[in-house]
Amino acid sequence: MRRIGTWVALGGLLLSAACGGGSAATPTTATKPLAVGFVAEPANLDFTATEGAAIPQALLVNVYEGLVKLDQDGKIQPLLAEKWEVSPDNKTYTFTLRKGVTFTNGAPFTADDVVFSIDRVKSDWKLKIKSQMDVVDKVEKKDESTAVVTLKQPSNGWLYSMATRLGAMFSRTGVADLANKPVGTGPYQLGSWKRGDSIQLTANEKYWGTKPEVPQITLKYFKDATAMNNALLTGGIDIISAVQAPESLAQFADTNRFQVVEGTTNGEVVLSMNNSRPPFNDKKVRQAVRHAIDHRALLDTAWAGRGQLIGSMVPPTDPWYEDRTGDYPYDVAKAKELLGGKTHNVKMRIPNLPYAVAAAQVVKSQLAQVGITAEIDPLEFPARWLDVVFKQGDYDLSIINHVEPRDMGIFADKSYYFRYDNPEFGKLLASADSGTEQEQAADLKAAAKLLSEDAAADWLFLFPNLIVAKKDITGGLPKNGISEAFDFTALTKR
Repeated sequence: MRRIGTWVALGGLLLSAACGGGSAATPTTATKPLAVGFVAEPANLDFTATEGAAIPQALLVNVYEGLVKLDQDGKIQPLLAEKWEVSPDNKTYTFTLRKGVTFTNGAPFTADDVVFSIDRVKSDWKLKIKSQMDVVDKVEKKDESTAVVTLKQPSNGWLYSMATRLGAMFSRTGVADLANKPVGTGPYQLGSWKRGDSIQLTANEKYWGTKPEVPQITLKYFKDATAMNNALLTGGIDIISAVQAPESLAQFADTNRFQVVEGTTNGEVVLSMNNSRPPFNDKKVRQAVRHAIDHRALLDTAWAGRGQLIGSMVPPTDPWYEDRTGDYPYDVAKAKELLGGKTHNVKMRIPNLPYAVAAAQVVKSQLAQVGITAEIDPLEFPARWLDVVFKQGDYDLSIINHVEPRDMGIFADKSYYFRYDNPEFGKLLASADSGTEQEQAADLKAAAKLLSEDAAADWLFLFPNLIVAKKDITGGLPKNGISEAFDFTALTKR
């Protein structure tokens, strides 16, 4: 069986395994509710129309489920599909669905909902990533518990995309108000939402799989890292989902009270450059920026050395990763040479998130040494940053953590906020998606190399997965942030 990846096809004949949610509706002993701290609150609850990671972080896997999901190693596992077959030509996927599954609105989950959900990505979704479904020719109901998806051509990435938010299954009668009333098949459902403060998820008593041990999860949102740290220290929350000030970890050194989980993520912290307008429509200026930044010093200063240097849009957990950090070594003289004695004044519009604010200060200082003066303009996240930078492209530089798994393909869309336009890059991605496993890996390595050499952006570091929790949280804390979701379903408490 061929390896599964974002641009990797499934070449096997039959897959069947136990899903992470369990296969029997066996209740477990309930524990007290838990509160988890976050910094980026969703603007609404509709991840089909709203960009950003905050919504799927809260709802994917927990409220919404797909036919498949990612495990901690980034491998695809069954979820609402208990097994699937792939045709010899790698174009037809036949999914056998779990029986006895219902949505939280009481409607049964059937093949009709699979057809509805996949077709709806094409017709109703507003996100640019919806293009990953363009390869689907048709999706059909064979019977109540069998759905058949036929692709236009073999795709190495399609099944992996089904493990992201794109593969979420929706009720045909439950999409009237997705921004406020999510309806899914997951182990949790929306209990309440106190805007500006918290979201409460409560256990779905009719869940088809193993009931979560924790009956209620409160996602508590904080404006700054200090407030979130204090909440854990004083017992206001049980878990910090992602440490926003790594230098503060010393506060949690008492192993009798706290535990620290450290792993990796898919999150590339990108110094975005607007390729469509001066000065960054000039490749030499973009290259100068890459040479001007001392990435190790930036990581040490901005994020206490936590994280990893990568050099392009591929994390080490992807099979086609190559260390590209040597492409643009720190070299002030080379940066000045590339600028040809010119100076530039630029606007660096960043989200008002701790990592972006900290990194921006270092970037500003280092660029100043080569003649680029950057004015930092913090924008409220998500609403203002998404509107001004992401949608309008009104920026020169920005810094954002791209957390979506295997997302190098966003550079192939010239209307994406990078405004990067290189047809050769798109050709490499297309070739990788339809080729053999060996061709796929080679093409994606070449694509990452091209991005780096073109200086389409600069990759500051790979964001670490840093979680702090009370000592009595005995299981379910994800070591690696592989998917878009923060999976609450396996959390246990002593």
